[in-house]
Amino acid sequence: MATAALTVRPVTTKRDTKAFIDLAYCLNRNDPHWVPPLKQEVAGTIDPKKNGWFSHAEAQLFLAERSGQVVGRISAHIDRLALEQPPEQGFGPGTGFWGLFEAEDAATAQALIARAEQWLRDQGMTQAIGPVSLSIWEDPGLLVMGHDHSPTVLMGHNSPAYQAWIEALGYARAKKLVTYEVDITQDFPPLVQRIVANGEKNGRIRIRGVDKSRFDEEAAIILAILNDAWSDNWGFVPLTPPEVADVGKKLKPLVFEDLIMIAELDGEPVAFMVTLPDLNEAVKPLGGSLLPLGWAKLLLWLRKPKVRTVRVPLMGVVKRLQSSRMASQLAFMMIEYIRRASVANYGATRGEIGWILDDNQGMLAIADAIVSRINREYLIYRKPL
Repeated sequence: MATAALTVRPVTTKRDTKAFIDLAYCLNRNDPHWVPPLKQEVAGTIDPKKNGWFSHAEAQLFLAERSGQVVGRISAHIDRLALEQPPEQGFGPGTGFWGLFEAEDAATAQALIARAEQWLRDQGMTQAIGPVSLSIWEDPGLLVMGHDHSPTVLMGHNSPAYQAWIEALGYARAKKLVTYEVDITQDFPPLVQRIVANGEKNGRIRIRGVDKSRFDEEAAIILAILNDAWSDNWGFVPLTPPEVADVGKKLKPLVFEDLIMIAELDGEPVAFMVTLPDLNEAVKPLGGSLLPLGWAKLLLWLRKPKVRTVRVPLMGVVKRLQSSRMASQLAFMMIEYIRRASVANYGATRGEIGWILDDNQGMLAIADAIVSRINREYLIYRKPL
């Protein structure tokens, strides 16, 4: 079959969209560590009416077929906000992306990526970055280390074969992202405990959980800190209100007031930490569908989740405090309070922090201080067009 003619064509119909979504479940069905995402969530990601990212971006989806059978998929996309970023931060003018990549074999991978590159050239792009699916905030990078365990909530997982296929096409590493895991049943080292204790004596500092009854207001506070704190990072693209609104709808059921902290200094919100119970532990057995009884099982889990793992996908400290002792103190205090709540209220034994840019010295130092270890690595690739 591999010798049969291979064609790559745009997704144009509802049937094509269904085939685009279904392919991942087919290709990954024998991987015991792949977590089938809910199909309705995948459909929402690629639907311009349901994903606020499309308010400043456009995408074209493609299918690869051989002998009438779908054997691969890819997206090619342009983010207008990424085009406005300084080139030294990774993106900038002429930057296009590809992602949502799945392929049965190397020949299919080559044809798909070539087609995505051509679409980007046709739009005037001069470099391709991938895989990024679709927003840099959603699922960036190719998993290159950590295939031996399942991903946590909102993290990607792919075939280990993809790395060689992509690199054979002239793609070079643009950035490495890492995640850390830590045993949260154990107290942090004495130094961290002293820092937390000293912070608790400081009347200027207040660490509080979010108030879910003021969800929109709390989300706006976190967004403001995030866009300030991350603005100088490699790959930064500001999150917009339409994106936050859509993400809020998706993640609101996972918001627990004792797992998301906001740090105030002299009454001003200056730092935050978002922690999520690992929804993948509940989703994995559902096989991608809420029918017939998956919805009931998920709702029951969401009422009072008990999990092995909690994940910290986002944290930030306002730029004016970064590289200061205060920034580290606030971070350690939030981490410690969330650690206690995770163990006591959710039965968690393991924490996961990331993604973290591999040159983010502040976050790497914090990860080292709490005696965590790298458990997954992702690569984002770049190629001139």
